[in-house]
Amino acid sequence: MSPESRTWGRDTAWLRQPTAGLRAQPPQGLRKYNPEPQSMNSPQPSSPARDAKVPPGSTVEYWCWHLIQSDSWQAKTQPGPPPDLTKDAAWETSATVRRISAPGRPACLRVETRSRKTPPMGALAQARPRAQLMHTFMHHELQAAELFAWAVLAFPDTPREFRAGLLRLAQEELQHLALYQQHLKSLGHKVGDFPVRDWFWQRMSNCPSPLAFVALQGLGLEGANLDHSARFSCAFQAAGDTEGARIMERICKDEEGHVDFSRRWFEIFTDAPLTYEAWKKALPKQVTPGLFRGRPINRQARLAAGLDQTFIDALERSPSATLARKEQLKE
Repeated sequence: MSPESRTWGRDTAWLRQPTAGLRAQPPQGLRKYNPEPQSMNSPQPSSPARDAKVPPGSTVEYWCWHLIQSDSWQAKTQPGPPPDLTKDAAWETSATVRRISAPGRPACLRVETRSRKTPPMGALAQARPRAQLMHTFMHHELQAAELFAWAVLAFPDTPREFRAGLLRLAQEELQHLALYQQHLKSLGHKVGDFPVRDWFWQRMSNCPSPLAFVALQGLGLEGANLDHSARFSCAFQAAGDTEGARIMERICKDEEGHVDFSRRWFEIFTDAPLTYEAWKKALPKQVTPGLFRGRPINRQARLAAGLDQTFIDALERSPSATLARKEQLKE
């Protein structure tokens, strides 16, 4: 059944306000969303990256597809506005599943399979280590934008309001990327001066369902960024880089909305309040909660994103990703 043939609610005004729309409650009818049996938890059909049928031009799906597949830095990071999300003609009429396995990469990016060591806090008094971090964070934003677009294509049978929200998130991630790129330039560096790793994409290969996606990308990776951005904002401020600190503070505030969006849709998909155990169960295999916890936890931002004290306390007590992996190997 096509999502457009169901009744999702007619109030779409919230879609036209990127930040406010993501943090506000969705239309009332969506809270009674009843997916097809098992569809929110069951694996979706997959197809090779380059073999997936190209979506029709002038559709939301084509905008997402082009963002992911493009190997032009300018086209990828400045894709222009998508079609009007409130218009039926902007969306494909049939639900075609496209699970792209890898993104296009501009020649200016040097992609490596292993991450470089994060510069120690004491080194941030120098411009180059700060530029290295800016470059890393910039690539994180690129991957996040691509993966929100990826979910629009991978899960076409989800409510249109969900997919429209994902696209809004992708646009906001590109705005964050532009802020990092601008500050990178002010530090005397450019895109490609440091290697990058497609770490987010590597984790997404095991993401079988919309529920797993909001658990992994939204509550996991975006949630972790609340911790990391606060930590490095303080470090940049201590190093005298007030502008870099301000950028991270602004992005942290935006991403409270991203986590809140994911929390609400997690609850819609499960028809139950979010709990730590439910989130842990929804994560793809080989991914553990400790992977998404910074030190220290940004409790204030996580509370602002709608996570409760019980959830945050459980996350804070969770074993580190390394320890959890060792325990998995023992089983």
